[in-house]
Amino acid sequence: MPKGNQINCLDVGVGASCIYPIIGVTEYDWNFIGSDIDPKSLENAKEIAQLNPSLKDKMSFRLQENPYAIFEGIIATVEKIDVTICNPPFHASVEAAKKGTQRKIKNLTGKRVKSPKLNFAGISSELICEGGEHHFIQNIIRESQQFSKNSFWFSTLVSKQSNLKGIYKALENMGLKTIKTISMGTANKSTRIVAWTFLNKEEQQAWKETRWKN
Repeated sequence: MPKGNQINCLDVGVGASCIYPIIGVTEYDWNFIGSDIDPKSLENAKEIAQLNPSLKDKMSFRLQENPYAIFEGIIATVEKIDVTICNPPFHASVEAAKKGTQRKIKNLTGKRVKSPKLNFAGISSELICEGGEHHFIQNIIRESQQFSKNSFWFSTLVSKQSNLKGIYKALENMGLKTIKTISMGTANKSTRIVAWTFLNKEEQQAWKETRWKN
């Protein structure tokens, strides 16, 4: 995907710090839409963008009023988005988050901790949702079909490798032929991005010619 301000990216669950849009603007000069269910997070993200001249004309923010929706109410019927990204909540509950932290501490130190401090600073809606990462990504996949011609690429970060099988099955059940997995890792942490498109080869070429001209 080329650099330049012709690229429009939607960050689902942009969060209060809007990290991905900041990186996307500064490194690639993309335009960003940030969506979130938390009004306070959006207000903070807006303030960050407004206080930085290099960001303020490159970002816009939209409140997702339906906590169970992903793209509905955010992407307009005739709107074209080049890529959607998401770092989904990966815990199903606060208790699951605590257990995850306990496992991490044990793996790193060999010690058991009964009441660990959670190893994240984000707010609960960014990191915890009913059904956890698996359920959230399944919702992304389901709604992406509804907006299949509005976006070239749909993508999501996948923290848990155990969720990949269900993700691939859901995508293949839609008859998709173009599914990509990008592996990433730092030290003892491995993760990946899964991306997919509903556009056939002809539609992909037409999209590139009309929207990604240099």
